[in-house]
Amino acid sequence: MGKFELPALPYAYNALEPYVSEQIMKLHHDKHHQTYLDNLNKAIDAHPEWGKSIEEIIKTYNSAPDDIKNVLRNHGGGYYNHSLFWLMMSPKKDQMPSGKVADEINKAFGSFDAFKKQFGEAATKIFGSGWEWLVVDSGKLALVSTPNQDSPLTQGKIPILGLDVWEHAYYLQYYQKRADYVDAWWHVVNWADVAMRFETAKR
Repeated sequence: MGKFELPALPYAYNALEPYVSEQIMKLHHDKHHQTYLDNLNKAIDAHPEWGKSIEEIIKTYNSAPDDIKNVLRNHGGGYYNHSLFWLMMSPKKDQMPSGKVADEINKAFGSFDAFKKQFGEAATKIFGSGWEWLVVDSGKLALVSTPNQDSPLTQGKIPILGLDVWEHAYYLQYYQKRADYVDAWWHVVNWADVAMRFETAKR
């Protein structure tokens, strides 16, 4: 039963090494993402009327029945965020933004390096578990931090790049050094995917 499925990784578990280890990817995708999926599907099975698109679930979970509201928020959010996250990374390492999204980053943040600095500092400062996002907000780029598995979609903003800073995303490799993980992650950002999401969000 269940409406949703676990998306396959678009690359091998070890494809992001040395920046994200094979061990982390197996645990993160096969265990954590699977758990979010299983709990989301249980909630949908209990309330088939909530068999909407995952984006609609994220945007409207506040109107769900009380017994599944938090499940949709936390596990639906975890399912959605991770489904994006795998695509936002690539084994084609050290990509750089180009085209319109690069121009908009320069316009919004002053330079690519300034953007990386602001994004990285915000990601490192998130207290506890959460995500740092680059979003399109009313047609412009902005940074958003969300706690736990919350999504910028609930704020009417469209995520085009996101970084998972839950400990399960990095602790086995970087231990408590979140800043080192953030610095390493830039090497595997899939800027082609970001550019595509940016174009879609601007339409």
